[in-house]
Amino acid sequence: MAFVPSLALVPGVLAGEIRAVARLLTRAEAGDDECRPALEEIFRCAGRAHVVGITGVPGSGKSTLVAKLTGEIRRTGRRVGVVAIDPSSPFSGGAILGDRVRMGDVAGDPGVYVRSMATRGALGGLARGALDAVDILDAAGYEVVVIETVGVGQDEVEVVRAAHTTVVVSAPGLGDDIQAIKAGLLEIADVHVVSKSDRPDADRTVTDLKSMLAMGPAPARGGWQVPVLPTCGASGEGIVALRDAIDRHRTALDACGAMAARRAAINEHRLFLAGEQILRDALSRHRDGRVAQLVAELGARTVGPHTAAQRLFADLCGGG
Repeated sequence: MAFVPSLALVPGVLAGEIRAVARLLTRAEAGDDECRPALEEIFRCAGRAHVVGITGVPGSGKSTLVAKLTGEIRRTGRRVGVVAIDPSSPFSGGAILGDRVRMGDVAGDPGVYVRSMATRGALGGLARGALDAVDILDAAGYEVVVIETVGVGQDEVEVVRAAHTTVVVSAPGLGDDIQAIKAGLLEIADVHVVSKSDRPDADRTVTDLKSMLAMGPAPARGGWQVPVLPTCGASGEGIVALRDAIDRHRTALDACGAMAARRAAINEHRLFLAGEQILRDALSRHRDGRVAQLVAELGARTVGPHTAAQRLFADLCGGG
């Protein structure tokens, strides 16, 4: 099959053609330079979708929750894109990418597009191509784009810099009364979910979360009160309430003007990420030249790391 330039895929993406969407997602995930102009065009056409981040500790039931939530959003007639992040093996670099299996029936819904992505060593719970994937699905006409992160730890909260609404999922009985506190996730949540609410210790987790939120800072501009919602993937309990809370949060952001601030923060984060990638690429190109020379000087202890980095950046900025 002849190679189709990425720019030629853009009209198909904007028309919602699944094959064009899939091809451009693959190239965006691989980070091909050839697809950069196409992604620039896609970015200009995106910006309408409500981006919802679902995060939480491993074993909290995020995938089941995402599947149920996607089904409930579809009942309102909206199309849903799902970007599900799976961890890569530190040894082989591979990932299971089993989210299509976990998504169950909704994966076959023509109004749902599920894309699994491997982290490929990226930290923060997201894959490097995740934000480009959000743009592609947004531009393709999916009104809600859900990002499901890998199971995150204490500092891995990058999803809050990618989503308009962040849902933090906790589960009872995972070793601490409030896993979100241990994971450093309490303060980033716009909505708290306690999954597996059929368990006898779920009520205690809900109560503890509400108590911690009551002791926290006052609600931000707009007066949004972070809800704590018990849910059960097996029975579907609480899923409608979760969908409604997410929609109310979007309405609250728009009403108080906070949505513009969130979009600005996301764009600033993306600018920094792109700058870091450009810098990494430049360093890689100079690895056998100036970088090797400075590494040798570091080995001889004739210069410190900070000074060496300043010299390297000065050379790069000067075209050296």
